[in-house]
Amino acid sequence: MASKTKASKRSRHDHGFAAVARPPSCPGLTELAIRLARRIPASAAGGGGNLVFSPLSVYAALALVAAGAAGDTLAELLGVLGVASYDELAGLVGRLAGKALADLSGTGGPCVSFVSAVWHDMARTLAPSFRAAAVLSFMAETHAVDMRSRREAVGQINAWAKKATNELIDSVIDGELPADADVVVTNAVYFKGKWEEPFKKRLTITDKFHRLGAAAAVDARFMRSTLPRHHIACHDGFKVLRLPYEQGRRPPWSPPPSRFSMCVFLPDARDGLWDLLDEIASAPGLLQAALPTKTVRVGKFMLPKFKLTFSDDIAGVLRGLGLDVTFSDGVADFSKMVEDDGGRRPLSMRSLVHKAVIEVNEEGTEAAAVTGATLCLASAKRPRPVVVDFVADHPFAFFVIEETSGAVVFAGHVLDPSSKPGALDDDDDDDVVDHRSTPGASEEEDDGDDDMDYHVGMIGCLRQLWGCCCMPFVVVRNFVKFLV
Repeated sequence: MASKTKASKRSRHDHGFAAVARPPSCPGLTELAIRLARRIPASAAGGGGNLVFSPLSVYAALALVAAGAAGDTLAELLGVLGVASYDELAGLVGRLAGKALADLSGTGGPCVSFVSAVWHDMARTLAPSFRAAAVLSFMAETHAVDMRSRREAVGQINAWAKKATNELIDSVIDGELPADADVVVTNAVYFKGKWEEPFKKRLTITDKFHRLGAAAAVDARFMRSTLPRHHIACHDGFKVLRLPYEQGRRPPWSPPPSRFSMCVFLPDARDGLWDLLDEIASAPGLLQAALPTKTVRVGKFMLPKFKLTFSDDIAGVLRGLGLDVTFSDGVADFSKMVEDDGGRRPLSMRSLVHKAVIEVNEEGTEAAAVTGATLCLASAKRPRPVVVDFVADHPFAFFVIEETSGAVVFAGHVLDPSSKPGALDDDDDDDVVDHRSTPGASEEEDDGDDDMDYHVGMIGCLRQLWGCCCMPFVVVRNFVKFLV
């Protein structure tokens, strides 16, 4: 009975809506958007603050960084970006930049700007393959700047960001660049669109907006609509509103242009936002499948006006999503980004700053975002010196060596360094010990043979000395005889 009631409830909620799963053309971007939406609030706003960010801008900046990555770093980036290969990634971003995000303001549609840039130290040369990929695949600009003049470099980068966001965002780099900054990769997105059916300002009222938990309700300005029908889909536990922006005119023979709309996911429960985001995150295809395809009759309609801003370094969030090697100093591999001149350390990504702003009112929406990835010289990691103990507290050998010839000048060993050295002269007979004497013998037992040996020895020495003295005379005598 309960299942029947639930089924009938779903049937009633799905009235006028065909739940058609339309696979997105860039599922990796969709999945990244959902994962960031669930993780960034806890990081930047304590889990309960407002949030606006551009998944597209973050995705594009990481994709451009991936063009200069290799090895595990590239594999890690491709995994987080949800693509199987770099070629697939380049093709996806190229299609987005070239067609899907084309400016439609000339035909009455939304004003759209999507630009990227690579800023590198003028003393550093971009790898030809990376430069070609940046310009051709990502339609990015490349700029050589003096990174050592950090204030000047920051001024140029921030001026670019301000112009690219139509002055909604003044800077992408606050303060100064790190002293070892070598490359900065930036992306900027700007959007301004009018509602297909604008709201009438005279119908806007002030009413209560109920915040999460036990927080008190606050006053907010709510836009109201008198239209009998809206694009709304009702699901189990939440509703989805789709508000299309004005599309603009186009010749009948031209292909259909991009179509922008704002989709609002509203949980039925006042405290149901986090559960809804968890549900979407668990099934990324739900984001597309839940979008309304038909209009339904509407009774009471209220949507608050709002203006939100965001600014944070989301490197920690991206680490949590799997970009660990990418942000690891001395481990990341960006060898395809710059030429190896042999004199500089490799690069590692130090930070990824993201800023965004959005304003929604009766006329439409204006929003901008900018992302800046700063790549610095990897720290010069010196190997930890090996500490060797040398405690000669036991017997050892020693050699005094002349190193150029290898001659061993002295050699020996030490068994007891505390032993006192013996005397080098033999004047003190007491210090001379005859190890050949029989133990226990005394001088009284001497039979006199030693004296005889002494005299015989002296006579022999005198004879040898006399022979040496007479040798010259013998030589001269023999020489005279030879002449005669």
